[in-house]
Amino acid sequence: MKAIGYQNAGPISAENALVEFDADTPEIGPNDLLVEVRGVSVNPVDIKVRATAQPEGQPRILGFDAAGVVKEIGENVTRFRPGDEVFYAGDITRPGTNAALHAVDERIVGRKPVSLSFVEAAGMPLTSITAWEILFDSFSLNEEKGEGEALLVVGGAGGVGSILIQLAKKLTALTVIATASRNDTRAWVEKMGADHIINHRNPLDEEMKALNISPKYVASLTHTAQHFASINALIKPRGHIALIDDPKSLDVASIKPKALSLSWEFMFARSMFHTDDMDEQHKLLNKVSELLDSGTLLSTVNKQGGTLSVENLRAAHEFQESGSAIGKTVLEGLSQ
Repeated sequence: MKAIGYQNAGPISAENALVEFDADTPEIGPNDLLVEVRGVSVNPVDIKVRATAQPEGQPRILGFDAAGVVKEIGENVTRFRPGDEVFYAGDITRPGTNAALHAVDERIVGRKPVSLSFVEAAGMPLTSITAWEILFDSFSLNEEKGEGEALLVVGGAGGVGSILIQLAKKLTALTVIATASRNDTRAWVEKMGADHIINHRNPLDEEMKALNISPKYVASLTHTAQHFASINALIKPRGHIALIDDPKSLDVASIKPKALSLSWEFMFARSMFHTDDMDEQHKLLNKVSELLDSGTLLSTVNKQGGTLSVENLRAAHEFQESGSAIGKTVLEGLSQ
């Protein structure tokens, strides 16, 4: 089958940063689906892996988000049948979705929203899982919690921020403040439903003083090290900070006086370690699918990059690295 990957870790500007090659059809395990990939998206994790993780042997296939059609099922599969339309975010320990066919454990797969095309549906899984786990696992919220409290989303116009704002507004009672610095990103987070918008080019605690709001929850999605002192200053005592980026160091002791909680969100943890509750991602993706089909949630796709090819994928990686991406970027799959 056709696949796109990389042979040597490094910058996207390198001549052969991405290559197309012939790969073996994936072998499926007892809990796996073999999916014909119809749509994929690009996430920051694609950039990090390509830049830093040196492949062993043949090129490593990138890509995590996918939407497609089930072609074959493993002997223990109970949730899906051939012909089912699915979407999912994959497993960082296995070959990726930038290929014609992809093997994935059914426990991390959801039913594709019928209201979205395959390409648009491919933009939703990874960010939706991340945002859902921040709200309902890290922060332990539910639809009855959050009344009178606020959530600050640092990096509101990115893929995770875009769906996190929506989930918080639709499924909790939280007031949502999002950061954005440009006119286009401010307009985007307003469209996603943010109650207030502040500028992360300025000290966050100063921006929050102007709103006279002290959030109990902070989702720091980017530049955590830069903003950590401000977050500590603005958050309520006994509040909770969740982050997804990779700061080299944080002054964790500084948050002790407020008795703050600090947690990382990494949506691949369940699939990496085959946790007992691994199928929670199957359940939450089905719920997200229902919310998209009902119109409760909006698609966060903001750019379609054409059909998956070395040239188009390189352009999508460059766009993601530029810092100007809003929402999600998607491409048609190789199987189309």
